[in-house]
Amino acid sequence: MRVGAFVLAAQFPGQGHGEPLHRTVRTAEVAEESGLDSVWLAEHHFVPYGVCPSAVTLAAMLLGRTRRIGVGTAVSVLPNAHPVALGEQTALLHLTSGGRFTLGVGRGGPWIDLEVLGGGLDAYENGFPESLDLLLRWLREPRVGADGERHRFREVDVVPRCDEPPDSPEGPGVVVACTSPGSVRLAARRCLPMLLGMHCDDEEKAEVVALWRREAHEAGHDPLRIEQAAALHVSAGVAQVGDSTAEAVESLTKTMPEWFRQGLGAHRTVDDRERRMRDPLAYTELLCKLHPVGTPRLCADRLAATHERTGIGRFALLVEGTGDLAATERNVQRLGEEVLALLPRAR
Repeated sequence: MRVGAFVLAAQFPGQGHGEPLHRTVRTAEVAEESGLDSVWLAEHHFVPYGVCPSAVTLAAMLLGRTRRIGVGTAVSVLPNAHPVALGEQTALLHLTSGGRFTLGVGRGGPWIDLEVLGGGLDAYENGFPESLDLLLRWLREPRVGADGERHRFREVDVVPRCDEPPDSPEGPGVVVACTSPGSVRLAARRCLPMLLGMHCDDEEKAEVVALWRREAHEAGHDPLRIEQAAALHVSAGVAQVGDSTAEAVESLTKTMPEWFRQGLGAHRTVDDRERRMRDPLAYTELLCKLHPVGTPRLCADRLAATHERTGIGRFALLVEGTGDLAATERNVQRLGEEVLALLPRAR
């Protein structure tokens, strides 16, 4: 089991833009000091839900600030980026960090980002498979050209190539955010590990993993490769460690509902389609029930139970739910020092 911190650079009510970004940097530094395995970064545009617009850029900074911990994007939104540009950035971070970078990609949502950044609604609705395949070719082949619906160019050399240095021939890890059966099938057919959302319970995640395995086998992948990829699935969640479970839950229910209300409520769709938002308090309470929110023993038990029920061994846990820098740092410290010690092979 490998446990990492998940950071959205969330702008809580009353905060400017610098405070959540500083909290994100400190979270990564404290996570490394406290023995966590990784830190995962989200990206958003034009909303206080998260003020980091480029997860791969922030990942570059954090890789320079740390020496051991893995850094991943959760996720880089592929419809808002050119897959070759993202592939070049990924190769750069992979090679300069000694293989500590993981690229998480996702389809994102039907947000106004698509209008502003030029991808358009078709990039969200239809373009993700083509862009993902071009990205994967860029990370795996010495020369790449494209003749697709969205991307067309003559063959060019891949520079820098991810198979350098020779001791890392597989290149950087790539995971795909999966929120629907279609995205699960897409990831499985390419034998790519999944990132599963924090709104899902263990039963739902187990069903998704089972579907992924069936699809990967039907696609004809080697069983050993399937098992290797399955070991890299990531479960997103929330973590808050307290002296009592009631204390941990209360610390999140005081702050997260208003952040959800303002942050998620600020999303605008690209085509003005109607969208329904979860009740912020009910959603916070659900997350507290599903994930490691409570005493160190309860947190460890919930992580171990998820691992046993789903087979997923990597976790990206939202640790900034209080919105406070000192409280976030302490939460990460307790997660590393008190919870990991109770988990098998955590360190």
